[in-house]
Amino acid sequence: MATRWGICSAGRISNDFVVALQTLPAQDHQATAVAARDLKRATEFAQSLNIPKAFGTYEELAKDPDIDIIYVGAIHPVHRDLVLMFIKHGKNVLCEKPMAMNLAEVKELISAAKEHNVFLMEAFWSRFFPVYEKIRSLLQQNAIGEVKIVRAEFGANLLSVPRVVEQELGGGAVLDIGCYTIQFASMVFNGEKPESVTAKGFLHDNGVAEAATVILQYPGNRQAILTCTMATELPNQAVISGTKGIIQIPSYMWSPTSLIVNGKETKYTLPPTTKHLCFNNSTGLSYEAEHVRQCLLKGLKESPIMSLAESELLASIMQEVHIQLGI
Repeated sequence: MATRWGICSAGRISNDFVVALQTLPAQDHQATAVAARDLKRATEFAQSLNIPKAFGTYEELAKDPDIDIIYVGAIHPVHRDLVLMFIKHGKNVLCEKPMAMNLAEVKELISAAKEHNVFLMEAFWSRFFPVYEKIRSLLQQNAIGEVKIVRAEFGANLLSVPRVVEQELGGGAVLDIGCYTIQFASMVFNGEKPESVTAKGFLHDNGVAEAATVILQYPGNRQAILTCTMATELPNQAVISGTKGIIQIPSYMWSPTSLIVNGKETKYTLPPTTKHLCFNNSTGLSYEAEHVRQCLLKGLKESPIMSLAESELLASIMQEVHIQLGI
């Protein structure tokens, strides 16, 4: 039986998610319905991507009995309300990162998912790329000894994108792109809580984070140095330095297609598509979708690779960063 996906919002990331779904076998994945705030947008989106049903309200999507899981690709500030509504209608949910705007909201969603016994996962697609899978396996094998320093950066000039610079739209470099560097460090250090979080940065005129460098200190003299900015392009690499070697991800650290281990590079290919994509390497969203399908087939209520406890940890780190930046 195919996993039947409902798509919440007809924006750019939802476009790429559906295109990625369509690179997978049709007997495994089907986008069966899309909902947007107005029916015209939903209908146009559905027609462009061959989705059978279009709804002009999110409530209709919540009530559709022919859906196994809903992908939430709407803007950050509405995540809490939408996810809560879907959970209360008994729907499994894959919610685009960040799961919500702050720690309290994330905790609320997690407890609702547990109460209603549904699957919930924060959509950090990076976690499921072959490069990330390989990194986890190398770390498990102790391939570079004890990890001492992790560095990661995500910088892009996004100052012309309203969603990123407006506070009421959930903007700011930390929530939008810095979260990728924080989840990377957290994955490398196995979801361990850092001893301390130190953040320095600048605010945009609108009061959102324009740039931040975050240092996470871990016991045993281990550290992660993470930089994000929405004012300029960065090399967008990540490095894991251990006592016996180095693992490097060249650009883009959040959607990588190559990995360098002690100087030796391996390249990976992503599923091809002829359809329009809005973001780099977006067919890599298919790895996340397939992971979710496997979780659902096993009856799991959360992912072993992107757990709810880790979503809570990431939210607490980002909240602390915001406090230190004066947001």
